[in-house]
Amino acid sequence: MKSVLIKNAKIVNEGTIFEGDVLIENEFIVEIAETISAKSSSTKIINAEGNYLIPGAIDDQVHFREPGLTHKGDIASESRAAVAGGITSFIEMPNTNPQATTIELLEDKFKIASEKSIANYSFMFGGTNDNLEEILKVNPKTVAGLKLFLGSSTGNMLVDNDEVLEKIFANTPLLIAVHCEDETTIKNNLAKYKEEYGDDIPMKFHHLIRSEEACYLSSSKAIELAKKTGARLHVFHLSTAKEMKLFTNKIPLEEKKITAEACIHHLWFTNEDYDKKGSLIKWNPAVKTQADKDALWEALLDDRIDVIATDHAPHTLEEKKNPYTSAPSGGPLVQHAVVAMFEAFHQGKISVEKIVEKMAHNPAKIFKINKRGFIKEGYYADLAIVNAGLPWSVKKENILYKCGWSPFEGYTFKSRITHTFVNGELVYNNFKVKDVHPGMRLEFDR
Repeated sequence: MKSVLIKNAKIVNEGTIFEGDVLIENEFIVEIAETISAKSSSTKIINAEGNYLIPGAIDDQVHFREPGLTHKGDIASESRAAVAGGITSFIEMPNTNPQATTIELLEDKFKIASEKSIANYSFMFGGTNDNLEEILKVNPKTVAGLKLFLGSSTGNMLVDNDEVLEKIFANTPLLIAVHCEDETTIKNNLAKYKEEYGDDIPMKFHHLIRSEEACYLSSSKAIELAKKTGARLHVFHLSTAKEMKLFTNKIPLEEKKITAEACIHHLWFTNEDYDKKGSLIKWNPAVKTQADKDALWEALLDDRIDVIATDHAPHTLEEKKNPYTSAPSGGPLVQHAVVAMFEAFHQGKISVEKIVEKMAHNPAKIFKINKRGFIKEGYYADLAIVNAGLPWSVKKENILYKCGWSPFEGYTFKSRITHTFVNGELVYNNFKVKDVHPGMRLEFDR
């Protein structure tokens, strides 16, 4: 039996912080107390004095690019970056090559992850205009949910047939996660700017092309459809102030049928950053204005927004250097997401308890993930130790993404992830990732 004893930690769980010890045996947390003595000489002891012990973050939206797009990233490389960033579980999107739009193709991805992933994993099944029969075969206990692109993004999986959309919403028991941008609005906006600039549109217009109106039209339509059909809807990567009125904090999360996510980049950057960062912060939906960012923060803190995720989506620098119309949207974030939120804690914007709620507890609740997302006896030991007073700078040589770059390059974070455990295995320790694959397929209590 493997046992690890974490001593003197500031344990963050369910809205409280208390100093104590945590004992791990094999994959599980077996004891949490003010003080615990090692029961065996073989117990590994880690003194976490002065540091936070948090549940490993659960990232409900990543693109790890395998199969088919592995020049950008793969499950091995990006799960390494994730655990270095304190993320111990991820849910990956279906727009790989081939796209995960059949049970067989979905299971191929699970097989790859079972051999390569350091972190725990699940995958979204991809909905299209013509695969309803296949959607209805998906087992909600073993698959995270159904992803629908209501606006086209990387890979062409646009679901734009209203009749099909309503059938999907009315018939699937799965959680439906949506990318909401109105395609017609975007096409019309793009045509205007192309007429003036050709393909080399200045990046600063990205948020006007993929506009507030494009987002609002699509998300309000999806919410209307969810209310009409009773579907369980989760709206990914919100980016506008206008959309915030679509969500509520009047009922407990467990009772919400419609939930919402904000991503690191929309909480960090604004359109003012395009001049300096260019395509490195080109995402869909676009990074928008300071007013939008402020509204997202307000909704996050008052619980209209339930989850913080990354939408981690690596591309090579070479691809990113293309002119506007061919530079792909998306960027790598998993290694820096938790410390970016701790930066907001240092700025007085958010408490550590709230970070844990939005990055670990709430994803576990929303997706009904079995025995993860909390520091509780009997739960899997997915944990991260955070030293909130140990600055480090993001440099090429410590970036673990396969694409080799980060929008945070050159930034000095005040906090550092020092240790990460996945299923009781110490997978990351002070800039070193262990060559092990303890990641397990996530299970869902549905």
